[in-house]
Amino acid sequence: MAAARASRSPSPLSEPSGRAPVAPDDGAGSAGPFRARAEWDPLEEVLVHRPGVEMFFGLLEPYSFLYERGFRSDEAIHEHEELEHALVQAGVRVRRLIHLAIELGARQPEMIERVRHAIPRLVRYSGPRPMVEASRAALRRNLDKFDGETLFNILLLRPSVRLSRRPGVRVILPTVELDTPLANLYFMRDQQALSANGYVLGRMSKPQRRHEPGLTGALLRAWGAPFVAEVRAPGTFEGGDFLPMGDAALLGTGDRTNASGVRQLLASPLGVDEVAVVHQPSHPAIPGNDPDPMIDMHLDTYLNVPGEGLALGCAPLLDRARTEVYRRGADGRMRRAPKSVSLREYLAGRKIEVLPISSLEQMSYASNFLCLRDRRLLAVEVESEVDRVLAGLAVAARRNPARYGALYRLARKERAELRGGPGFFPHTASVRDHGIDVIPLDLAQITGGYGGAHCMTCVVRRTAP
Repeated sequence: MAAARASRSPSPLSEPSGRAPVAPDDGAGSAGPFRARAEWDPLEEVLVHRPGVEMFFGLLEPYSFLYERGFRSDEAIHEHEELEHALVQAGVRVRRLIHLAIELGARQPEMIERVRHAIPRLVRYSGPRPMVEASRAALRRNLDKFDGETLFNILLLRPSVRLSRRPGVRVILPTVELDTPLANLYFMRDQQALSANGYVLGRMSKPQRRHEPGLTGALLRAWGAPFVAEVRAPGTFEGGDFLPMGDAALLGTGDRTNASGVRQLLASPLGVDEVAVVHQPSHPAIPGNDPDPMIDMHLDTYLNVPGEGLALGCAPLLDRARTEVYRRGADGRMRRAPKSVSLREYLAGRKIEVLPISSLEQMSYASNFLCLRDRRLLAVEVESEVDRVLAGLAVAARRNPARYGALYRLARKERAELRGGPGFFPHTASVRDHGIDVIPLDLAQITGGYGGAHCMTCVVRRTAP
């Protein structure tokens, strides 16, 4: 049996200082410059993690593992494979995290040795002393036999073993305990964000995900990727809150990216002269001013950029998202403009047209598309999501009608209107009229973890014009 335990140690891929090594790229399998100037620049390469057994543990307790709902893991994994295939067909190079780890381990044996050296501290044994000592000795003897995939899975699952003896010959009961397996690792957007100058390594808001950046950051550094910042405690930052916009960037703040994280990013060389800090809004159909993080967890759950001069977002949230604008002064420091505006007003000031989506479409991952190039998208098939989203809202409304009743009624009304009229994103006249070409994907199971195509991809390279 397996039980989740409290988090206990940093990633074994890290050096003793806690930072992963910066290794020069030797040219073999080079990914290029690791730059993303704007969301609409041509996407050349992404890094993904196809979920495996760690997803199973997330499904045992979806709420604690930050999933939106339960879902079928076999279909979810198939949907992820379809996402990978669609990216390849669109001309994007797709790398899987485990394959990158194995490739780097073959090229950099010292990295594998660091992992092997750390495994005895990560994999712990408890029980009768003679049994524990024998198990530890066996683990040390066997470490050289562990291949790259085995070592990766140890980092993914973080297992330890509790031993107990029963009467008889070799009647030993091993109970495997897991130190919060990385069930959300397939959301590869969040551990880091790629700017015009390189990556920002995040620090996850929730302890369930705290070990993920240690793994992804160490592998990216070993690959030769530059990092312009690493968010430190008490700061938190997650990549779904960052959208590069050419000479500017949007940075969300709220449940997942806090004020300290924002300050650290503003002090970092992101390659832009303007940063709009967008405060997580509450939905007007929910009483009070307390945002529900499962309605708009990250900035990319209610706003995204399908092309230059265009944005797509949920109008009620754009109107309520307070936005502070920071511009670089002559001394190189970012300084806040005296007046806050709404996110809609900020976009209008930059001459960016907003394509509105309904609240139901927004909660069904319409804005969580991945821009392949200017006005070409890989998007969630929203209509396959709406009934499940509405069913979840119905449960929330029954449990807490004062908070969710009005939102549930609004979503029901929107479903009827959209099905009887303009249809659901991305199959709308507005999308066609703006020359947006969409590859729709049915991701109805895997979105149960709470995220779409944008959330599931770590950008490695966008080609600037």
